[in-house]
Amino acid sequence: METVKRNYNTKDVDMLVTIETIIDSAIANKEFLQSKRSTWADPFFQDLKQQINQVGQDYLGQDNAKQLRLATQTVLEIMQPALKDLTEVKIQIEEDFKNTPSRRSEILNQLGYTNHFKQAQKKDQEALINLLYQFKSNLTAELKEEIADKGTSSETLETIKSYAETLKNADVSQEGFKSTRPELTAEAITALNEVYDKAISISKIASNFLKDNKAKKEQFSFNKVSKKLNLIKNKTQNL
Repeated sequence: METVKRNYNTKDVDMLVTIETIIDSAIANKEFLQSKRSTWADPFFQDLKQQINQVGQDYLGQDNAKQLRLATQTVLEIMQPALKDLTEVKIQIEEDFKNTPSRRSEILNQLGYTNHFKQAQKKDQEALINLLYQFKSNLTAELKEEIADKGTSSETLETIKSYAETLKNADVSQEGFKSTRPELTAEAITALNEVYDKAISISKIASNFLKDNKAKKEQFSFNKVSKKLNLIKNKTQNL
């Protein structure tokens, strides 16, 4: 019996979430893309998205991909406001405790800034999640009062804690959603390869069309999108 090999190196559910995200970007930019390529006229992108969802439902189980996608969206939605609030608090702590540098360092370390903030600033999702979890876990009532007494808004401190709670409710640990690569039938792998190959063709052509717009071009890079969607694999902090 002939063995059918996957055309991609990621887990099956990761691949489906990545290419669906790419197709969503195509839909968001379809007016421009369709002006460059007539065969992409409606409902081309919508039909492919439906096919991707159907393949996932038929061969992997609908819940895995859906839950992973929802968890991913949760992190992406809170990333910008969370980083804004975290930065504001960090600067205030640094200034408010500058006359007691050892205490300042202790607080920043306790709240997760020392180990995770620099990477979180680079939009590293795992670093952001770890930072928020540590912040929530270690911001005791006493520490909150100490920081707030210096002038930092108590509401901002609570808002940061709420981001971690949002992540907890979304259960962003990928291990809850990502199964190991199952022993799928040749029919299943062929179907997965088909949607992958279609999406990769779109990504390559669209990337060329958008070569002068780096931000949009990256929305069609399988590797960059896959990396961006890479949530924390194992929770290292308990809420």
